[in-house]
Amino acid sequence: MDVKKLDGQYVAPTYARFPLCLVAGKGSKVVDENGKEYIDLGTGIAVNGFGVADEEWIAAVTEQLSKIQHTSNLYYSEPCARLAEQLCLRTGMKRVFFSNSGAEANECAIKVARKYGESKKGAEYTTIITLRDSFHGRTITTLAATGQEVFHKDFLPLTEGFVYAEANNAQEVRRLAEKYPCCAVMFEVVQGEGGVRPLTKEFLKDVEAIAKEKDLLLIADEVQTGNGRTGKLYGYMNFDILPDVVSTAKGLGGGLPIGATLLGEKVADILGAGMHGSTFGGNPVCSAGALNILSRIDDALLAGVTERSRYVFDELTDAKGIRSVTGLGLMIGIECERPASEVIDECREKGVLVIKAKHKVRLLPALNIDMEELKQAIAILKEVCAK
Repeated sequence: MDVKKLDGQYVAPTYARFPLCLVAGKGSKVVDENGKEYIDLGTGIAVNGFGVADEEWIAAVTEQLSKIQHTSNLYYSEPCARLAEQLCLRTGMKRVFFSNSGAEANECAIKVARKYGESKKGAEYTTIITLRDSFHGRTITTLAATGQEVFHKDFLPLTEGFVYAEANNAQEVRRLAEKYPCCAVMFEVVQGEGGVRPLTKEFLKDVEAIAKEKDLLLIADEVQTGNGRTGKLYGYMNFDILPDVVSTAKGLGGGLPIGATLLGEKVADILGAGMHGSTFGGNPVCSAGALNILSRIDDALLAGVTERSRYVFDELTDAKGIRSVTGLGLMIGIECERPASEVIDECREKGVLVIKAKHKVRLLPALNIDMEELKQAIAILKEVCAK
């Protein structure tokens, strides 16, 4: 079968795919249709946190598949309830709404914020402050929340009610909070699609104080930064802040589609029956997989993430052909002297898969990637960048 030809004929041409068809793998090694092996430093864009064909995850998913694969939310489901419990126990949040993706998790967060503003402050308090260079999803509303015009231009008019502040500029957040009838501030602690740019602790603490003063919800978009990626269970935990709402997806499911919106004390009961819903949200198979993933993101794993992160930063900072290295944990952006696309293509030819964020090479390896494989991959990346 010519998969590339079949895809080109029948799949909507919305993706600029790499010329590669992946068919199998184990851990951080993946194999293409010709049998060539690669070290994967992309993990399906931060999804396969424990790599490919992880046996513990497969066992948990398979066990649930043999029981019941779907119930809908007309009925109770044990994996869904247990996953919600664990997310709340691990974060201090009070309730969870489950969906199928990061965009949907953010949609729920936005609805919660609008409902909070209307209920607590008045019907006009619907505006949400987000940051320039943010990325919150591809639905019409999460595109509107995204602070990048390049994503807006083809789909106007977008949902109203979003204003954008410069990242790491608390004065601008305050100005917008005082100018508009706002209900929330929404941010990623590391702007992934915006170039792997971490926010500063000072900025986040200032925004937390502004939110408290102005009675705004603090919404942390942890779709990419969550589930161990930054060296903490959730990225905000690196910055000594406590959001009112946390959205997450990607790495939570280990490869199955699941989104979660975690609700803190202020909004735990803001949504009533019939106010929001999802046919597949909290699906028992996806929840069983997520429970397995969450149970293994422990102190030892997170220490390993920090150790691997330190190694990558030490190896790449000031290396030949590399201008800068940014990020947090195993969410790393590399500004190269060569065009990122050239570096990505040559790495692939040499058996290493890396991806892109704006003009940077982006690394999102498995949280437990074997150190020898990581060293091998970083050596190849350095060699390519130095040309």
